[in-house]
Amino acid sequence: MNARNDALVVGIDIGTSGARAVAMASDGAIAASGAARLSAFSDDHRDPIGWWKAVQAALGDVLAAVDRGVIRAISIDGTSGTMLPVAADGAPLARPMMYNDPVVDDAILAAIAAHAPKESAAHGATSGLAKMLTFQSVPGAFRVIHQADWLAGHFTGLYDVSDENNALKTGYDPIARCWPDWIEKTGARTGLLPEVLPAGEPVATISPAAAEAFGLSREVVVIAGTTDGCASFLATGADRPGDGVTALGTTLTVKVLSDRPLFAPEYGLYSHRIGDMWLAGGASNTGGVVLAAHFSSEQIDALSVRIDPASDTGLDYYPLTKPGERFPIADPNFEPRMTPRPEDDAVFLKAIFEGIAGVESLAYDRLTALGGPKLGSIRSVGGGARNAVWSAIRARKLCVPFLTVRSEEAAAGTARLALMGARQAGVL
Repeated sequence: MNARNDALVVGIDIGTSGARAVAMASDGAIAASGAARLSAFSDDHRDPIGWWKAVQAALGDVLAAVDRGVIRAISIDGTSGTMLPVAADGAPLARPMMYNDPVVDDAILAAIAAHAPKESAAHGATSGLAKMLTFQSVPGAFRVIHQADWLAGHFTGLYDVSDENNALKTGYDPIARCWPDWIEKTGARTGLLPEVLPAGEPVATISPAAAEAFGLSREVVVIAGTTDGCASFLATGADRPGDGVTALGTTLTVKVLSDRPLFAPEYGLYSHRIGDMWLAGGASNTGGVVLAAHFSSEQIDALSVRIDPASDTGLDYYPLTKPGERFPIADPNFEPRMTPRPEDDAVFLKAIFEGIAGVESLAYDRLTALGGPKLGSIRSVGGGARNAVWSAIRARKLCVPFLTVRSEEAAAGTARLALMGARQAGVL
């Protein structure tokens, strides 16, 4: 039980493999957490009923561990670009298209390319707008909405509300804060688009049916959510311009909080709006995939012990597994630079660590050059962040404070949005 009986909010994250939920106190402390795998409810990760059952299970774990009477707000994030057409009561009318499912209709893609501004995130075969145009002819469609919208609708009974982050790839203009006129020129039936609210803004109080089903107060407020990527950033605790978050996973991803929007389509760079701030970032093709091409995780651990992170190899690597880079260099023919190879594997690994750190530094410099703030600090997430030697090399290359991550759970980031909305609604 929550011994202090403080007010709590709940953040829910739905990902490709399952759902997670956290209860968070007003000071940001996590009071309880829960998780459920999608595979426990469905063999198909595109099955929306499976999504909802996983959310119910994860939320049930959380509610079993706290006093349900102190829950004040709920918010949900979903995978960016996952969409489905629904009836007015929320019933799915077609199999959803996931974030990475491409639209193969050349006419749809051509219509978007002809009318969308170059800086719009609606370009590309996996964009939300391409999927909306695909689904708009489904008989009986009331709205075409995003995954997070649909799940939030189960708590409010409203299936026509979205947030500015999920709507970005569907063509929403986060600067003018509206659906732009050019969308209709693509042939889109704009009446099928949801209303869009800022992430973290109150949507509505919980429906009586949902309150009863979960044993919650009818005063609980449902807060506009976000995408899983934005939620993961918020979870770290980054909250000031110049705060950067580096994800060291299969690829290297860098994000920075900015006081102005950054748009650079040549780098696939656009900005999500969160309050009065903007979250901008880019993804490189370097990262853990390069390490895995040469070493096992066990070898990396063993070799790291032999590395002095305070000295430099003098090797100027740009580690890639094959030609082509997205960010901070946009060149599909960019060649890897990983020679000469030292005879000592520990030196070779160190040079790769240095090379990836160099790309990371260049990436943050690029964001600054594109109009973003000067990097002030870094929080690191992903498997690579746990290698102390690599972290020391990165700290030497980047010359900014490396701060502790509050949480790597996207659900915790969504809970932070719930705190914002609960304060705005006056329930916290």
